[in-house]
Amino acid sequence: MKSFTQILIYTLMALSTSVVGQVRVAKDINYAHNGQRENNLNIYYPKQKGKHDVIIFIHGGSWSSGKKETYWWLGRNFAKQGVVTVIINYPLAPQATFKEMGLASAQAVKWVKDSISNYGGHPDRIFLMGHSAGGHLCELINADPQYFAAVKLSNPIKGVILNDAFGLDMDEYLSKAEKDHYYQDFIRTFSTESKTWQLGSPLFYAKNIKNSHLIFYGTRTYEAIKLQSERMFQVLRTQQVPVTLHQVEGKKHVGMVSQLIWGTNPLYQQILGFLAATP
Repeated sequence: MKSFTQILIYTLMALSTSVVGQVRVAKDINYAHNGQRENNLNIYYPKQKGKHDVIIFIHGGSWSSGKKETYWWLGRNFAKQGVVTVIINYPLAPQATFKEMGLASAQAVKWVKDSISNYGGHPDRIFLMGHSAGGHLCELINADPQYFAAVKLSNPIKGVILNDAFGLDMDEYLSKAEKDHYYQDFIRTFSTESKTWQLGSPLFYAKNIKNSHLIFYGTRTYEAIKLQSERMFQVLRTQQVPVTLHQVEGKKHVGMVSQLIWGTNPLYQQILGFLAATP
């Protein structure tokens, strides 16, 4: 009897073999021109030429862990469907705060805007996608204009895909959450100052949001994610911003991204439909 881990490894190997002829990969490109691995990105792009939609994926990990290499399957699955996919690293806590992470993410977007046509991507069709803390960073740089202003770029984002985004309102979370080890971990990123918690909360800048949104959360995820995803949905709908929200039945927080290992997962079709419907 094979273990779950063995089955998963064999599945991933099969997926990799099946798409290798259709997908090209460019690895460890430094988007900040500083030679630091924390500012590197990988690009997965279709072999066929054309101007393809572009997704920039920002990983989660409580702002203190995670790396782009983990998500190679996401890049390959999207590229197989004709989407140029950029997966980035960014500086992590405790060496960096959310502000440095946001600035790095904006730098990555600027690099993509300037260079992605070399990989078949359309520079005017850039979407952000993030899971957990990565969803927070997507929305932070999209909603708070200081980040793109710092890299001298007008917001180029066509749409945002939030996959079980954590931290859309860090002020609410840190004011009310139990002060466990997770709380202390988040304090390293957001400080002990409540004013800073507000500055790092995308919902405080929601009035600036104009671009289309696709929001997912799992029905078994953290309550803060459910509440704040629903609130973002309601705020955007009130502002007449194109927005769709999907509850994914039975999924916990990590499962919301790990399910995308399989390219047949229905979330892919919902995301591709979102790209196609965004003018």
